[in-house]
Amino acid sequence: MSHTIGVRQAQKLKTRQALLDAALELLEHQSLSSLGLREVTRAVGVTPTAFYRHFGGTADLGVALVEETLGSLHGMIGAILADTGDSEERLDRSVGLIARHVASQPAHFRFIAREQHGGVSQVREAIAAQLRAFAEEVAEVLGAEPASEGWEREDLLMLGGLYVDHMVLTASALLDAGPEGEGAVVHAARRRLRLVTLGRAHWLDGGS
Repeated sequence: MSHTIGVRQAQKLKTRQALLDAALELLEHQSLSSLGLREVTRAVGVTPTAFYRHFGGTADLGVALVEETLGSLHGMIGAILADTGDSEERLDRSVGLIARHVASQPAHFRFIAREQHGGVSQVREAIAAQLRAFAEEVAEVLGAEPASEGWEREDLLMLGGLYVDHMVLTASALLDAGPEGEGAVVHAARRRLRLVTLGRAHWLDGGS
């Protein structure tokens, strides 16, 4: 009996993933707000009824795509920033992480770039929530460093937000530039991060 349940669960997960993959492929050419449920089910070869066993609608599916794309990044940026090494090494690791993820999952990041300001409110909110969580994680790591002594929590969150905004900007630039333009984007991204790092070192010099 338990074997049968296990097989059914595995098939359910397989169908769910197939729906996510099909939707992502269809979204290469359109926005989520224009995506039809029947388009997705037709691509997978299941009925609309089967779709509703996994998602409440296309908005729910979009939120799942957000979690699939950004969820795996949680902790990674913070871990890179927490690693020992000088600031140049941390710049290289941070930008390199973004470049690798965009290169390996371009469709996922193209979806995020399009839907961050798209027409489906649940998805916009899901992306915003993920980015806020990133900013909080980065702020926590940076706040534990000696360079942050005397910083207010609000300022640490602002700094974390700058790193996350930079991550999003760099990902979008990499998508637009393609493989041939990656080097120039990475170079510019490192320079922007260096500017943030220098600004951080002098943030308390002039008071608030």
